[in-house]
Amino acid sequence: MNAYIPILGILALAAAFIVVSINLSGNVGPQRWNRAKYDSYECGIQPTPQPVGGGKFPVKYYITAMMFIIFDIEIVFLYPWAVAFNKLPLFGILAMILFIVTVFIPYFYVLRRGGLDWD
Repeated sequence: MNAYIPILGILALAAAFIVVSINLSGNVGPQRWNRAKYDSYECGIQPTPQPVGGGKFPVKYYITAMMFIIFDIEIVFLYPWAVAFNKLPLFGILAMILFIVTVFIPYFYVLRRGGLDWD
């Protein structure tokens, strides 16, 4: 149990920091409320009303962003594996191959469906 005391101390310190930061931002910050503060920001242009039914929304930008995040996460897992590559048995190599395959299957699916075409 003594090994967990530093972890609990860090968690308590983080929770105290969150509570103090939220309270200070509400109490110390400026209290000027106006209409512009509640409007959505669109580069200084007055927001236009949405068409009935929501309109056509291009999702390709978000798919590309999500794929970028997925590949960043893959790199985070591949780096320690590459460092300890010589010490891993065959199971470690097979587990990493399975991980890479499960990441690339959705990539090829999106590529085949034309999700990365910017026309």
